Amino acid sequence: MNKGLTTGTEPSKLVEIIPAGARVLWVASTGGHLEQLVRMASNVESDPASSWITFDSHQSKSLLRGRNVVNVPYVKPRDFKAAFHAARIVAPIITKDSYDVCVSTGAALASSILPLARIRGLRTIYVESVSRTEGPSLTGRLMRAFPGISTYTQHRTWAKGGWRQLQSLLEEWKPVSVLPKTGSLKLFVTLGTIKPYRFDRAVDSILSLLRPGDEVVWQLGATTRSDLPGETHSEIPASQVLTTALWADVVITHAGVGSILSLLDVGICPILAVRDRDHNEHVDGHQSQIATAMVSRKLAYRLDLSEPRRDPLYSAAATKIEPQAQ
Repeated sequence: MNKGLTTGTEPSKLVEIIPAGARVLWVASTGGHLEQLVRMASNVESDPASSWITFDSHQSKSLLRGRNVVNVPYVKPRDFKAAFHAARIVAPIITKDSYDVCVSTGAALASSILPLARIRGLRTIYVESVSRTEGPSLTGRLMRAFPGISTYTQHRTWAKGGWRQLQSLLEEWKPVSVLPKTGSLKLFVTLGTIKPYRFDRAVDSILSLLRPGDEVVWQLGATTRSDLPGETHSEIPASQVLTTALWADVVITHAGVGSILSLLDVGICPILAVRDRDHNEHVDGHQSQIATAMVSRKLAYRLDLSEPRRDPLYSAAATKIEPQAQ
């Protein structure tokens, strides 16, 4: 059933790699990985019988409503035993007669399902997250080492050694100045839902910035707290996240790609609180990479967690994000 996928040397978009009518198995962990894959897939005219493999969450329900979805149990970062278990669950549907191509943006799910798909005869494509500005993730390195898996980066600086370049998702927006905001602020703080990583440093830094009259809504994920002013939630549905973000003067988010892209879409210049591996807030330092790329494009401001200042909040409130002219 293979339909002869094209293989340009440096295709600018995924649509140039996957021909119209191909039946695709889309694979991604929830969060930024799924957010990126959904965006890339939106321009691909794939067969309606294509399927998605991911985790069951508010985000996946919202983004994949009306599509064919196979949910597997949550796999935390670098839990390769759980990733192998997920691959066993979906193994019966992965055959070259069922799909033409398997595409993933990571993370842990790619490590087991892409090799299985390749062994079963599917064309396999791995696209590294836009957050990896300096080189591939552990999953990316594993995929590059597996025979037959095509690997792509969204950054020209390391498009070499078997990594070909796709257009970066960050090229879609530009910053525009708007009227400045002064005085009290309405803040939305969203720390993502990645488990089991807490992010108390961010919470404590934000608490130190609050002033009388400020209003705050918190989406805390694994960072359970009972000492916070305002409205607190562990997880909020995707549609409500955007509603709350548009209500706020300032949105402070962890530097997760999914959160960042969603905010740029609705014109919000976010404040980025960067998770750090040394503080047991993530598996590595990739959030610092995406934060640096965002700030360099003036699409975001960074919250200094060691010496937090209120000035960046007003700067972000005075910046609107708009689409680049095509």
